[in-house]
Amino acid sequence: MFCYQCEQTAKGEACTKAGVCGKQADVAALQDLLTYALTGLSLVTVEGRKVGVVDRDIDLFICGSFFATLTNVNFDPERFTTMLRQCVQYRDALIIKVKGAGGNVRFAHDSVRFKPAPTSDELVAQGEKTGLKSYPAVSDDVLSLKHIALFGMRGIAAYADHAAILGKEDVALYAFLQEGLTELANENMTLDEGINLVLKCGEMNLRAMELLDAAHTGAYGHPVPTKVPLGVKKGKAILVSGHDLKDLEELLKQTAGKGIYVYTHGEMLPSHGYPGLKKYERFYGHYGTAWQNQAKEFGDFPGAILMTTNCIQKPQSSYLSNIFTSGQVGWPGVNHITNRDFTTVIKRALALPGFTADMEKASVTVGFGRNAILSVADKIIEAVKNKSIRHFFLVAGCDGAKPGRNYYTKFVELIPKDCVVLTLACGKFRFFDKDMGDIGGIPRLLDVGQCNDAYSAIQVALALSKAFGVGVNELPLSMVLSWYEQKAVAILLTLLALGIKNIRLGPSLPAFTSPNVLDFLVKRFEIKPITTPEADLKAILG
Repeated sequence: MFCYQCEQTAKGEACTKAGVCGKQADVAALQDLLTYALTGLSLVTVEGRKVGVVDRDIDLFICGSFFATLTNVNFDPERFTTMLRQCVQYRDALIIKVKGAGGNVRFAHDSVRFKPAPTSDELVAQGEKTGLKSYPAVSDDVLSLKHIALFGMRGIAAYADHAAILGKEDVALYAFLQEGLTELANENMTLDEGINLVLKCGEMNLRAMELLDAAHTGAYGHPVPTKVPLGVKKGKAILVSGHDLKDLEELLKQTAGKGIYVYTHGEMLPSHGYPGLKKYERFYGHYGTAWQNQAKEFGDFPGAILMTTNCIQKPQSSYLSNIFTSGQVGWPGVNHITNRDFTTVIKRALALPGFTADMEKASVTVGFGRNAILSVADKIIEAVKNKSIRHFFLVAGCDGAKPGRNYYTKFVELIPKDCVVLTLACGKFRFFDKDMGDIGGIPRLLDVGQCNDAYSAIQVALALSKAFGVGVNELPLSMVLSWYEQKAVAILLTLLALGIKNIRLGPSLPAFTSPNVLDFLVKRFEIKPITTPEADLKAILG
């Protein structure tokens, strides 16, 4: 096993025995093998496109399977075995079609001839030979760039998969993921080609987030500022964690009239701001955070739990009978829902005690997407001009359990009262419930949404830069980001592709950047590691 795709990788170097995330060595090997098999399939799809042979089912399969290899998404070896065999079936059938259309089917890379072994142990042995270190590269720096691109593409696949669920697709995204996978097999990739591939990942991820934004707003309307209770109501309960709004919508429909309250957890919090979701009577509030005290939260929650994406680690084994997964998510011993039929989830919720009394707590406000923020752009611009607002901070990204993430809490607490904080993704749970007041009616803490709503934040920044007649890098705006997994990698690459500089990144820098690649990023984009909240604020504000 060799895995270093997340921020919490062992010793800041790599997980080699078992993942800090809970991933076991056999699953790591199967994920590596699936990536290898997808490379072989992609080599065929790329040739197929040249002769007009395109298969949407294969496009969706590659995207979804790629998504399944993200951190904390799917740890179920049986499902990876199924995907591996399906991948090879698709590949072999497509080769026949491409050959029939006059396309090239003579491939040098062995992934096109890969045959899955018959047993699980043999599959794991095959996977151990196809890991990250096996990728051909002329130097450590090129290998590092291949890995950065791989992890960025995994993030793109996640967003593209979510968008496709809601009927929004762009074949250019599928084509890029497949072309990018074939580059993993390119023995002669140069340093410049590797850099270009990494930045292309950023460009394509912007398109993926744009597509998902259109999918969300098209289906549920633009988010509006909405107060969300952090307490609970007496009655039966279901907790929904993750990102998939379609799953949430279908659950809300299926629980109607059954006396069940539906609560959000983690990155589902922003869903309360969508008009098309907040209309449901028993869609009540938000319970818990994404990482902090997660074992206690799940152990204490008296209802059923539905997990739709990779927001949390595997919960306590004693509680697995109350937990269900959907989409690409999977763990051994956990019930998996297909076709969004949540009958078993509802039955389990009805069988559990639920909350025995109302518990009133604080509330938070969500729904500050680009439409909401730009609707008061004139007030924001005037506040900056008259110096009521001195600076904007985008404090955003992933949360995690590793020590050091309290930096973000303290950083926000120290931000002066004449500054505004925009936040998004699960990193906000370090400070999301703080009452920071307002500046002339403009809240000082603006929750922009999920991690993919970085698209909204980018659009706000571009609109303000146009209004002030300066580039984004000249705005009174600083980005202080936390990362954990591959969607965060994709978003960072998007910011770099847009030419945004002076990003502060933490809690630690990625282990998959070689010294020379890191030096390139620092020199070209002026990326900085976080230090201390006091020192970083002083450096930004003077």
